[in-house]
Amino acid sequence: MGRFPKLTAEKSNANIKKNVAVFTFLKFPLIEDFSSKSINLRPHPVPNPKPLPPQSELDNIRRYDAQAIANYYRRRPWKVMGRALEVLWSFGFFLTCLLWDQWTHQVEYYKRQRAEDLRELLTKLGPTFIKVGQALSTRPDLVRRDFLEELIKLQDQLPPFDNDLAFRLMEEQLGMKVDEAYREISAHPVAAASLGQVYRAMLFSGEEVAVKVQRPNLRPRLSLDLYLMRLGAQKFGRFLPLNLGHDLTLIVDEFGIKLFEEIDYLNEGRNAEKFAENFHGDPEVKVPCIYWQYSNQKVLTLEWIQGFKLTDTDKIRAAGLDPSDIIRIGVTSGLRQLLEHGFFHADPHPGNLFATLDGRMAYIDFGMMDQLEPGTKETIASSIVQLINKDYLALTEDFIALGFLAPNTDITPIIPALENVFGGAIGQSVQDFNFKTITDDFSELMYDYPFRVPAKFALIIRSLVTQEGLALSLDPNFKIVEVAYPYVARRLLTGESPQLRRQLIDVLFKDGKFQWQRLENMLSIARSDRQFDLLPTAQLGLQFLFSEEGLYLRRQILLALTEDDRLHTDEVQRIWGLVKDDFKPQELVNVAWNAVREFSLAGVSTILPQR
Repeated sequence: MGRFPKLTAEKSNANIKKNVAVFTFLKFPLIEDFSSKSINLRPHPVPNPKPLPPQSELDNIRRYDAQAIANYYRRRPWKVMGRALEVLWSFGFFLTCLLWDQWTHQVEYYKRQRAEDLRELLTKLGPTFIKVGQALSTRPDLVRRDFLEELIKLQDQLPPFDNDLAFRLMEEQLGMKVDEAYREISAHPVAAASLGQVYRAMLFSGEEVAVKVQRPNLRPRLSLDLYLMRLGAQKFGRFLPLNLGHDLTLIVDEFGIKLFEEIDYLNEGRNAEKFAENFHGDPEVKVPCIYWQYSNQKVLTLEWIQGFKLTDTDKIRAAGLDPSDIIRIGVTSGLRQLLEHGFFHADPHPGNLFATLDGRMAYIDFGMMDQLEPGTKETIASSIVQLINKDYLALTEDFIALGFLAPNTDITPIIPALENVFGGAIGQSVQDFNFKTITDDFSELMYDYPFRVPAKFALIIRSLVTQEGLALSLDPNFKIVEVAYPYVARRLLTGESPQLRRQLIDVLFKDGKFQWQRLENMLSIARSDRQFDLLPTAQLGLQFLFSEEGLYLRRQILLALTEDDRLHTDEVQRIWGLVKDDFKPQELVNVAWNAVREFSLAGVSTILPQR
């Protein structure tokens, strides 16, 4: 068999642009229209073996190890000096331009140009700095707004590396010839990014797959940059006026841990399977299968997804799909990740989310994932409700619990500041809520008060802003809260965990008084969620009311019903009018009976408050 002709970077880029969408984000957005057959699969001639770059000691470091990396580069100062000079020269020239703008009083004139210069600088310095820029794009507490807007545009896209090297790496990682693993494989990569590139292939069993291949010598390159960043943080971090909440060295280490996880394709495969397990049985979410027998640390073979990018509105409609349904699935699945499973996709950009031909939402690329603690999930749900209810004292307390404010912070001046910022963004109704507006206004607030963004929440903010942006590309009138708040209301009304029940009580009672209007609003909004079923919700509510844990709630409801020496029948009638159409008389009796029979006679006797 003959070899493929060697690709030049120019020819490779032309080939990729011909077959795939223009990539504006990071990693591996595959093909613009997966149903297209424009990429011809062909049997792959076995290439003449081409030696890979010599393996470094750092290739044996599976997880980020700052000490091991430091020990390696202390013995190789010439490597450190060369890269350090390149980085210092690049940033030195950029800072000189900023100072020149100040001296010549032209800061405003060159503001946009300098933001573009920063983006191009980070792109030129390579994968590590691209990732740093993308991380900073979610830190309004650290970066001014004009830089933020440009960093969001950072493209994780580089020319593809040599095909022979890619196929040689596949063979080394899989322990077999390429044509023994795949019956057919694309002649050229269908996507290329800073961490690797993707080929389209077919297994001997007939399944179409995507094959992700990591760039050679990637781990040593990332390690050197991380070593320099950590060295700089140790030497100069204490002189920087940054409100990070942690030592800068620890933040570099956290970044290194995440970056090393992202380049471990076995870890990505495990993430994909965990994500698929969380959504098992969900008919609206698709996760690609992992083919472990053709995967290793630097090669990942996964199911090829047939579908459309979420930005391709015309193609979605032409396929007979409703963009509104796709939006709803995307937002609710994102909320389930955050508030139910706590395991969330931290990089939901247009290249990683697709609408399948059967109307499902497909996720790909599971290198950047994160896990929330149970208490954090509940506090996030609580903060969303406090925000909608405009309870800024409770919202400030949630910010402290989530790490946005230090525990000893004086919140007295912060509460009216939050009301001023969020009150305008929320508007007069839930439907006026806009998450991007909230984020922009909140970024201004961070310069005046001691807010900081915990690392996990930088990823969450990025995820939510990206999802709202994708939804707006499908429907310019979309309001994320119209989907999000019904979901949160349903979670509070149906949640069985002690934390959710406490938060429901906190929402329904303020200053010891029952908030009838809030209950009415929650029921009204929750009923707009397609998955909300009032009958089991009523049964859960009665079970909790009759239980020992519901003693406080029973007392407060009785007090609320008889407040001001009158029966509050008007409020009860309004709520009954809201839900009565969901109940039939027999169903109502069944719900009450099922709730009562869960408890012993002694338990039922505690329904009334004890004197």
